[in-house]
Amino acid sequence: MTMDTTRPAPGTDEPDIAEMVAGTPASGKHRGILAVAGVATLGSLLFGYDTGVISGALPYMYMPHGAGGLALNPVEEGLIGGVLLIGAAFGAVLGGTMSDRWGRRHNITILAVLFLFGAIGTTFAPSVAVMSPFRFILGFAVGGASATVPVYLAETAPKRIRGSIVAIDQLMIVTGQLLAFTMNAVINAAHGGPQITVTANHNADQHGIGLGQRSWDSVLALQASKGGPMDDAQFHAFVNNLVVSAGNGAAWRWMLVLCTIPAIALWIGIRLMPESARWYLVKGRIREAIGSLKRVRNPEKDGSLEDEVTEMLETRHHEREEAGARGTFKHVWQTPWLRKLLFMGIFLAIVNQTTGVNTIMYYAPKVLEYAGMTTSASITAQVANGVMSVIGSALGLWLILRFRRRQILIFDVFGVAAALLAIAGVFHFMIAPHIADGTRPPAWTAYLVLAMMALFMLIVQSTNGTVVWTMLGEMFPSNVRGVMNGTAIFFMWVVNAIITFTFPSMMASLGGGLTYTIYGVLNVVIGIVLLKIMPETSGKSLEQIEGYMEKRYS
Repeated sequence: MTMDTTRPAPGTDEPDIAEMVAGTPASGKHRGILAVAGVATLGSLLFGYDTGVISGALPYMYMPHGAGGLALNPVEEGLIGGVLLIGAAFGAVLGGTMSDRWGRRHNITILAVLFLFGAIGTTFAPSVAVMSPFRFILGFAVGGASATVPVYLAETAPKRIRGSIVAIDQLMIVTGQLLAFTMNAVINAAHGGPQITVTANHNADQHGIGLGQRSWDSVLALQASKGGPMDDAQFHAFVNNLVVSAGNGAAWRWMLVLCTIPAIALWIGIRLMPESARWYLVKGRIREAIGSLKRVRNPEKDGSLEDEVTEMLETRHHEREEAGARGTFKHVWQTPWLRKLLFMGIFLAIVNQTTGVNTIMYYAPKVLEYAGMTTSASITAQVANGVMSVIGSALGLWLILRFRRRQILIFDVFGVAAALLAIAGVFHFMIAPHIADGTRPPAWTAYLVLAMMALFMLIVQSTNGTVVWTMLGEMFPSNVRGVMNGTAIFFMWVVNAIITFTFPSMMASLGGGLTYTIYGVLNVVIGIVLLKIMPETSGKSLEQIEGYMEKRYS
């Protein structure tokens, strides 16, 4: 059993912190906080790549087996997207508990292995049935990273730059998504867009689909949603009566395999980084906490190490006096102020998803096809959304240093509502009339939708993503931070899964106009609620935040 060195030495009121700080060497080579953040957020890069890559892979997976695709139907499309999110929900909860028990760095090391294993499995899966468990594993790693990396960064970074350091996590998520979108576009261009080779057409009405090599878009154009003559059932029957002997549908495998590279880099790099000093303190390992802090602190910039350790110990002693149980969900639920704080964290996590951001991350190519783009053009256009996401997240690093968390998030939800309602207006007034007439919308309408999407991504990534991930990493007490953060992010992934499952059906049955109107109005309501209930954490140390939250929710 590890001795609890946070307790006072015999005959004294408190441990001699000055002596312990002076007598404890750094636990390893000094690592700049940017180096620590750069390595740890490779997990966030993988989070972004694995969630973003599917938007470009799905169009190829939809192609017939003979062309190298998986001949997906809408149910299987939802399964491929949804099973990752279900895995992420469990990964968030269990990942938080695992990081509380075994350490933040240790947990990230395990997640790197899961990222690698899941990527290899999905790449070589011959069917949806085989792919699904590997997608679940990838999701578990994604959820675990979403619960662990922000906490590791928040606990490792000095107070003066903690907001910006944790915001790097969000920047790396969207960088991973941009990387996925870019590689999707490159691989798509290298293959010349989706192509099939038709050797027989057994349909009574061949609708111009003759023998030989054909663009897959020429087949998709027969769907009623694209101005063609066939409803979904008729279209799938038509495709089943085609004999396809070749094609480039296997392009999706190249898209998926690329994330093995950062997974290997994460496994190597995180082993060179220090463990969280605050996690060591929770475990009563004060000398190891000091040694870890010395690896990532610059006394000239970050202030006295002795003062920081003293503040951490005082908070830790308060936690021990307050609770007999440590780090358990039962303790959180039985402590009224912690339970209220957990509900606040869950609400913020849900707000991160109700913006509708992932309707664009996962389905933008499909939405742009509804608006009149070809498959290849829509895959390439998704890069623009990725670029705006990265610009927005970089802008968020600046915003979070100059404005208060509460101000930024409230501005976000109202700005997002305006962008969503603008997209709804384009669909309702400019696109829907053409679909109703069985004609393709003008090409410029798709680019107008893309412009509104890009503006939406700039707003949401510079504000919502930065603030929510930063606050989830800092608003919970250290002894239950992992389990509370994991629980909040569990609900984030559940809502993400609900949106992912329902959005295609909403687009098909309600149309883009009404679908995006619903999301726009929802964000107006959420903005009004945030005005009344959102707390503020700007400019406070983690220990000060804990005291503020206990006072606010007691």
